[in-house]
Formats: sequence, structure tokens, C-alpha cells
Amino acid sequence: MKKINFKRFKLKQVTVHDLNDRLLLINLYITQALTLIIGIIWLIFQRRNPITLLSWPEGIEFLYWGVGLSVLVLAADLLAGRFVPEDAMNDGGINDMLFKKRPIWHIFIIAAMVAICEEVLFRGAIQHNLGPYWTSILFAVIHVRYLKHWIPTGLVFAISYGMGYIYIQAGTLWAPIITHFIVDFVLGLIIRYRRDS
Repeated sequence: MKKINFKRFKLKQVTVHDLNDRLLLINLYITQALTLIIGIIWLIFQRRNPITLLSWPEGIEFLYWGVGLSVLVLAADLLAGRFVPEDAMNDGGINDMLFKKRPIWHIFIIAAMVAICEEVLFRGAIQHNLGPYWTSILFAVIHVRYLKHWIPTGLVFAISYGMGYIYIQAGTLWAPIITHFIVDFVLGLIIRYRRDS
């Protein structure tokens, strides 16, 4: 049997310039799958049913919460984009690389997948233990590409706290999932169709 030489393996920090489209998508799909798996395991340890958590609510009030917060978030993002210098909002080019040449159907799928996977973990599982404040701090930290700039980090924290709040108010995980989806989908479309100056 052949021995594996673990000394040959080296970890290397990868920049956006080292990524190609295929590697970026593989990374995205793997991290979202892991996020969902961790969220489901966390829910099981809490003795909560993931299927019940994702059951569709009877009324439509949750739509008002989800769409309402997404309108506020998009307005805040557009205002920040207008008045904050571009280098202060820089995510290292990941969002441009992810959405710039992506077809609309794929942007839709990415936005839906990210919204469901991240909300199951953060609002569904973690917030149950830590509350919306600490969950939002953790949510901002995992969006590591923004941590070098305080304005996008603050926006991510505020958005996350808002999604935690509407989850409590609406009583269903679908309210923050809808917010997360609309925001990611619309911003993905903006990046896709934005003209470079």
C-alpha cells in the first residue's frame, strides 16, 4: 500500500486573480452545500425538524416583511454605491466575477440557493441559540471578503440583523429567505447589466 506524503500538501492563499469561473462556481456550490448540511445537523441537535422549519406559511404577511426589508436594503445599497467611494465598497472583485457574465437563470439559481442555505443555518439554527445580534456578527464575519472595509461589513451586519428581526416578527423562515433572495438576485442583475465606465 502506498503511503501518502502529507508534507507535500501546502495551503496557499488564493486571490480573485487565481480563480477561474469553474473554480469559483465549484467553491460556491461546495460552501453552500456545507452551509446547508451544518444548518440541518445543528437543527437536529436542537431537536427541531428542518422540514417543519421550511414549511410554507398559511398567510401572506411574511411576504410584506420579506419584500419590505429587501426594498430598504436595495435602497441603502444604491445610496451607498452613489455616495461612498468605490474602493471603500470593494469586495475584491468576487461579485463581479460571479455575476458579470452569468445568464439570468443562473443568477436566479445562485440567489435562491444562497438564500435558502444561509438562512437555514443562520436564522433557522444559529439565531435560535445566539439571538439576532450575535448571529449577525457571525454572519458579517463569514462574509470575509468585506471585512477589510467597515462600510460593507456594517451593511452586512445591519441586513443580517434586519433579517433576524423579520424572522421573529413573521414567525417563518421564508421572510428572511425572500429578502435574501431578492437582494442577491437584484444586485446580481445590476452587476450583470452595469456598464463599466
